[in-house]
Amino acid sequence: MTTTRSVDEQLVEKFAGELISHYTSGMVTMMVDVGHRSGLFEAAAEGPATSEELAARAGLHERYVREWLGSLVSAGIFLYSPRTGVYTLPAEHAECLTGPGAGNLATVAQINTHLGNHLHQVATAFREGGGVPYSEFRPEFTDVMDSLSRGTYDELLVDAWLPLVPGLPERLTEGIRVADVGCGTGHAVVTMAAAFPASTFVGYDIAEDALDRGRAEAAELGLTNVEFEAQDAATLAPETPFDLITTIDAIHDQVDPAGAVRSIFGALVPGGTYVMVEPAASSNLEDNLSNPFAPWIYGVSTLHCLTVSLAHGGAGLGTAWGEQRAREMLADAGFARVTAHETPGDPLDTMFVTTKPEE
Repeated sequence: MTTTRSVDEQLVEKFAGELISHYTSGMVTMMVDVGHRSGLFEAAAEGPATSEELAARAGLHERYVREWLGSLVSAGIFLYSPRTGVYTLPAEHAECLTGPGAGNLATVAQINTHLGNHLHQVATAFREGGGVPYSEFRPEFTDVMDSLSRGTYDELLVDAWLPLVPGLPERLTEGIRVADVGCGTGHAVVTMAAAFPASTFVGYDIAEDALDRGRAEAAELGLTNVEFEAQDAATLAPETPFDLITTIDAIHDQVDPAGAVRSIFGALVPGGTYVMVEPAASSNLEDNLSNPFAPWIYGVSTLHCLTVSLAHGGAGLGTAWGEQRAREMLADAGFARVTAHETPGDPLDTMFVTTKPEE
């Protein structure tokens, strides 16, 4: 017997429209990345212009610029006057698409476009198991993450994030020993080292190409209180323990995240502070359904964070491992009371602050 399932054609039509809207947003994301890479947003922020004038400002070919403008006018990012042929990037939109600070959201588009290059490899892992190793994403991923985070660190790390920990800026001013684990290109370490010359800093990462960039930046600034070492977070065992250890969006990518947190616990002095910045999410899918960023978070996890862990037989924690599991992992490692803060200027992350108990 064959059972015929009735279908509500109105709901079919409604969902089809929503699906096409998702596809359209994905294409707009790529156009935003083009604008970021080419300098078109900065050129447009100088004032209204025709496509010829905008192309000339940016040093680009007009025909490409005109087609790109067509996409972003229809997406509501630019305004267009058919009478004059002039395109305008509203000042409020320019605030979100230009500049070196944390408010430039054009940098986020790079994540989508970069991860799309590896979609076929992740799809293969769906069928065959395993994953796509971190090395496959480099060096481009290094550039993407540096571009995404650099402005945030410059603007917020010292003045807004660190003060969330009572007394920490004062301790850093007096001089303590600090490590940033999973530091990438090390800009967060360099930023802190420049702001607190009495403290000493070590940046750890597994990517030598990223560490070389941190070394170069520190040397360019003449900093003598910072160094970088290649090190797996799960086997961190410094000869001299640290007063403060930070990780910024690093734990959920680890092959052995629980081991990394235990190593961090062991690498701290008694009473030492651990600051762990991780994606703002619940460990329960149902709790994330009202989060407008949830589809993006789970998508980034599928295409990068999950697969780089599974590629090495890891835990596959995923980007949306959530606050509940984070607290459990910190407690299992031996940390004391955990405080969670909204991360200023970064709605995608939560800052967890905890301490190693005194002996």
